[in-house]
Amino acid sequence: MIEARGISKQRGGRTLWEDLTFSVAAGEVVALTGPSGCGKSTLLDCVGHIDRVDSGTIRIGGVDAGRSARRARLLRRDHIGYLFQDFGLVHDATVGANVDLARPTGRGRRRGLSTGPALEQVGLGGRSTARAHELSGGEQQRVALARLLVKQPSVILADEPTSALDADNAALVLDQLESFAAAGAAVLIATHAPSVTQRTARVITLRDPRDHRGGT
Repeated sequence: MIEARGISKQRGGRTLWEDLTFSVAAGEVVALTGPSGCGKSTLLDCVGHIDRVDSGTIRIGGVDAGRSARRARLLRRDHIGYLFQDFGLVHDATVGANVDLARPTGRGRRRGLSTGPALEQVGLGGRSTARAHELSGGEQQRVALARLLVKQPSVILADEPTSALDADNAALVLDQLESFAAAGAAVLIATHAPSVTQRTARVITLRDPRDHRGGT
């Protein structure tokens, strides 16, 4: 589902990674690790077609957006879901409104749960009218999970999704990401946490740009 071939990226005159090749299959959960500053978040942005690689190709479901902003936008809309360390919510909006933002539109799009059942599944039933800023960090990440349940993306990119959470909420996030993979999604998680990497099928480690290889 995710295919990266010979990709390279520079930022501020510094090479983050070069000639990097890896893939994440449908139904697989893969961890992305490496020291701070090695470009894990930038790599997720490139896979998610928020940013562009300097060279090489990234295909999502066999589609290479190339330099087309329109194709990149369609890939983000139709296939890619995100789970961020800072939750990525609209803080002054209600929980229900935040979840509704992820709802697919248009004929033929994949459709997941409606807002109420999605919130029930993550343990936030009855909280749809609360404002996002009124929730704890763990609850806010549950709202972000509910958005994925509504969108049902085929690719999920998670950037340190458990780093600000207690053990119970971290376990819930990982359980749900595994459930998405079991339903056929390709899941790529950038993380420093051994508790996360221990639950993934493989680990891709970003190293010095002269020695980039994926490890297992």
